[in-house]
Amino acid sequence: MLINQFKEYLLYEKNYSPHTITSYMNDLTDFRSFLKANYSVEPHEATTKQIRNWIADLSERNLAETSINRKLASLKSFYKFLLRTKSIDKNPLTAVSGLKTAKKIPLPFSEKEMELLLEKDLFDKDYEGVRDYLILHLFYTTGIRKAELINIKTADIDFAKKELKVLGKRNKERILPLLPETLDLIKEFEEVKQHFFKGYKIEAYLFLTKKGKKMYDVLVWRLINSYIGKVSIKHKKSPHMLRHTFATHLLNKGADLNSIKELLGHSSLAATQIYTHAGIQELKNVYKKAHPRSKK
Repeated sequence: MLINQFKEYLLYEKNYSPHTITSYMNDLTDFRSFLKANYSVEPHEATTKQIRNWIADLSERNLAETSINRKLASLKSFYKFLLRTKSIDKNPLTAVSGLKTAKKIPLPFSEKEMELLLEKDLFDKDYEGVRDYLILHLFYTTGIRKAELINIKTADIDFAKKELKVLGKRNKERILPLLPETLDLIKEFEEVKQHFFKGYKIEAYLFLTKKGKKMYDVLVWRLINSYIGKVSIKHKKSPHMLRHTFATHLLNKGADLNSIKELLGHSSLAATQIYTHAGIQELKNVYKKAHPRSKK
């Protein structure tokens, strides 16, 4: 089946992550089910009108515009693959546009909220408490992605150079600087971990569950959400919001966008520019307080 060939292409040629590939496959499976139920055709036989009807169906199912556009992006990649492999002669998506979406700018955590979050009194003194504190600290001081954090191995840390090697999207490697405080926390955590798992065979990853296994997405999200909920009433409480906060606070302190782009591992500056809104807000606050006419 062409969808399976596309899956192998994403895995072996594009080096997409398993999570991304799963999303693509889910989108294509949904599209194929719609076509089979309504037109008895396969995706490579679909017409522009049928694709538009699928979009209408998704909308009627109350899917958000962003979710529909993500599904269209999956479809776009699929049809590009079909053209490349000469499985189709014409791309039916050419005349299909994505849906307009309201641009929502995520609100980062304040410096005060981060100070409260990184108070050690919030954390237990046992293995999980020490681990969770280091996880939160790393998210905020490196801007690391959730998947990148989960995949850190102890061997990726260079204590002499004060650096951390991470493998980002599409297997792109980058080096992140570590603060002396971070290195001390890692050493402290390693001692606690070795004592906790003494006599047991554990995996080589830095962060492990209580059973000595690699951390997983839901567990990381759950612990982040739990701790942040103790210090902030903001709706978004996720690892990505800590990444967003990292970038915003750097910008507020004078870091340039290109440097932030490299630290975040973005492929283009456009992806980094979302963080400028917070910097602009900071400037507005300074302007309002400082300008002579602002008090009139």
